[in-house]
Amino acid sequence: MLSYALRRILGMIPTLLLISVVCFTVIQLQPGSFLDQYLDDPRVTRESVETITRQLGLDQPLWVQYLTWIKGIILHGDFGYSFVNGRPVSSLIWERLGWTVFLAVLTLIVSWVIAIPLGIYTALNRYGFGATITNFLGYISLATPDFLVALLLIALVLNTGGTNVGGLFSPQYIGAPWSAAKVFDLLNHLWIPMIAIGLEGVAGLMRQMRASMLDVINQDYVRTARAKGLAGQAVLWRHAVRNAVNPLISLAGLSLPTLISGTIIASIVLNLPTIGPFLYDSLLNKDQYVAMTLLLFSALLLLIGTLLSDLALAWADPRVRFE
Repeated sequence: MLSYALRRILGMIPTLLLISVVCFTVIQLQPGSFLDQYLDDPRVTRESVETITRQLGLDQPLWVQYLTWIKGIILHGDFGYSFVNGRPVSSLIWERLGWTVFLAVLTLIVSWVIAIPLGIYTALNRYGFGATITNFLGYISLATPDFLVALLLIALVLNTGGTNVGGLFSPQYIGAPWSAAKVFDLLNHLWIPMIAIGLEGVAGLMRQMRASMLDVINQDYVRTARAKGLAGQAVLWRHAVRNAVNPLISLAGLSLPTLISGTIIASIVLNLPTIGPFLYDSLLNKDQYVAMTLLLFSALLLLIGTLLSDLALAWADPRVRFE
């Protein structure tokens, strides 16, 4: 497995280089540029615009701009500077990465803890009243956008006299040192993004687990285990659930890119300090190095997530072997 992992990691290098070309091309194809705001400002002279163009390196041919950007990444780990505030792109991303990973991992864990038991229940009791209601609510959750759920929850809190909406902290705790009161304030704010972002994921995972369970419980090895006299719980957890969860392991790796792009609108509505709104702002401002880096980072997360899911699948299922 180690040699397989090393081959996959080495194979990521040319893939990322190709993706970097695509990211650069896509950003360059969008209409306009960062300099448009200066061209439309009568207070800025053309000489000033030309000076800014030279400072940002936008007067160079496109292939020179790309080679300068990719050379900085490979040789120095330098992803360029933001056109908006002149700060390094890596530091801007790092400031938002912690809360982004925290919310994504917490949402993923909670979604799995809720969705897997519900999927098992709806599969084993697929004609029951409770399973029917759960499936109906799952369809509603899949059809409801996360930003709409966020707006409804905000309205509910405000109409009931609450004020803990928007962001992750109240104004008095932003930038304050950690304390029990700050942790409690975080928990008061955290449940809204958890529900808004995780509701669709719970519904999707539940449906996937239900379909996988319905397929597994009719397999020959499950009937054989029952015929041998094994207890119902042993058959359920050791044979049915253990095999039914394999497709979910594969899907888990594909969820890593949602750290950046999966919840942009909901994060904007809830004013969350995550990477998604940062990507949106960079596209609006035509801040090309920020946008290209975030797109490349999203592709890297997809490659890493796919590799981790494959390795986890091999660990969970002894039948999976890598040549």
